Amino acid sequence: MLKLYAMFLTLIFLVELVAAIVGFVFRHEIKNSFKNNYEKALKQYNSTGDYRSHAVDKIQSTLHCCGVTDYRDWTDTNYYSEKGFPKSCCKREDCTPQRDADKVNNELIGIFLAYCLSRAITNNQYEIV
Repeated sequence: MLKLYAMFLTLIFLVELVAAIVGFVFRHEIKNSFKNNYEKALKQYNSTGDYRSHAVDKIQSTLHCCGVTDYRDWTDTNYYSEKGFPKSCCKREDCTPQRDADKVNNELIGIFLAYCLSRAITNNQYEIV
């Protein structure tokens, strides 16, 4: 019984190791895929409550961000031309969706900051002692 448990534990470890290696090897493709899909979801955003719009709202309200890189990403969408920024872009709870840029979150998404940090590290842009 103990050997079976050790085999399963080893198998789980190997699966995690393979997943980490594959994630590292394909990190650029994964990042580009996330970015392209998020940009596509922004372009197709509407307030009717479909799953893409709900996902965009959830990401923006959870991460306190607006758009893919900043709030200017919304200016190319049909939703912005009709109604302005979505409510999930608001900094404050009592905010109403407006075209006023100072009332929306304009921080970058943490994923992209982490990507920049990892790229700086992998490009050896630090001093080795």
